Order: sequence, then structure tokens, then C-alpha cells
Amino acid sequence: MKAAPAALPSAVLFDMDGTLVDTEVLWWETAREVAAGLGHRLSDADAPEVVGRAVADTAAHLIEVTGGDASEPPGAPADRAAALARTAAELTDSFFRKVDAGAPLRPGAAALLASLEGAGVPFALVSASPRSVVDAVVAGSLAGVDFAFTLSADDTVRTKPHPDPYRAAAERFAADPAACVAVEDSPDGTASADAAGCAVLVVPSLLPVAPGRARTFARSLEEVDLGVLSDCLRRP
Repeated sequence: MKAAPAALPSAVLFDMDGTLVDTEVLWWETAREVAAGLGHRLSDADAPEVVGRAVADTAAHLIEVTGGDASEPPGAPADRAAALARTAAELTDSFFRKVDAGAPLRPGAAALLASLEGAGVPFALVSASPRSVVDAVVAGSLAGVDFAFTLSADDTVRTKPHPDPYRAAAERFAADPAACVAVEDSPDGTASADAAGCAVLVVPSLLPVAPGRARTFARSLEEVDLGVLSDCLRRP
């Protein structure tokens, strides 16, 4: 007897940076430049607090490891909140300029998005980047892609690694998170999708991601098609 075809996902929820668009290197360059301005040389030890993290998280890490803000004039009172705000703004502005200049799609991204659109499977963008950066990428590298909607770090109270973004995306589709597949590249993004109850397809970029019960791995989006996404839902 021929096996019944696997059910398609109710929705596919794509991370942006490092998953669809090759911007993780740009984010690392941004963090390295801002860290240098604060008197810190970014190294591999900083990677877990930079790669796949929200702007606020990276800003907090840089302030923590430098103990302050190199832009403060000598003798000025320490103001952690103000230093965090300045550092976050510098990270956002610098990253936006780099992304706005153009960021290439990850291999296989265009073909996978086109196949989902052709099959009528809805998909959305779920990013931990600020709205300004998401909009710049969607208008540039991802121009013409028919996302149902996009979510940025500004659209939920908490962003990745918390489950809020993926829960919010599933709710907007009126779908059970367990019937959705999140496509991620980073440990924090994967943790976010896991915690929301989504099946996760992990295509690692700069940082390795640990195996998990609801996690399927691929080396590249070039290996991913509708069958692979459907199989993600069948993991025990």
C-alpha cells in the first residue's frame, strides 16, 4: 500500500539574519567596531552574546565587558541605562547602514521561498532584528518575496531566545505552533522556536546548534524542500 503523503506545515516561519540573508557576518563586523570604540577586542568568547542575539542583548554584553562607555567624557557620572541606549543605537545604526548597502541571500533561499509560494504554503519572517533593519532587508535583498507578515524585535515584549516571537507568529496564522516549522540558524533562535512549541529546521551558520527532540538539521537551504519541511513535523 502506498503511504499517505506527509501533511504540509500550517506555516513556515523563517528567521532572517544568517538564515535567509547572509547578514550574520555584517552583524559581527558591527559588534566588533562598536566594541573597539568601547576599548574591547571582540573574540570568539563573545560570540554566544553576539551571534543571533537581539541588539539590546549585545549592547548589554558590551557594556558589561567594558564596564562603561568610552564616549563618556572623563569624570562624567556612570549611567548604565544611558550607556546601554547609546550602544544599542550605535549598533542599530551601523548595522542598518551595512544591510542597506546590500546583503546576499543564503544559498537555496530564493528557490525554497518560491517553492512554498507555488505550493500555497504560507510563510512569514520572524526576526530578532529591529524593525528598521527588517524593513530594509525586505525592501532590498528580499524584495518581491510574498511574506504573509514580518515580525521584528520591536513587535513583541520579549524577543529571541524567549518564545514570544514564534508564539505571536503562530497566533497570527491562527495555527497550532506544533503544526508550524521554524527555520533557524542560531542557538537563541532555535531555543525561541523550541520554547514556542514549533518544529525546528536548523541550518547553522556561525555558531553550532545542539541537537534536540524537535530539531531537524540541514547543511544548507539547498537541501530543503517541501518534503523536508513536512518531515520536520513527524519527529517524535
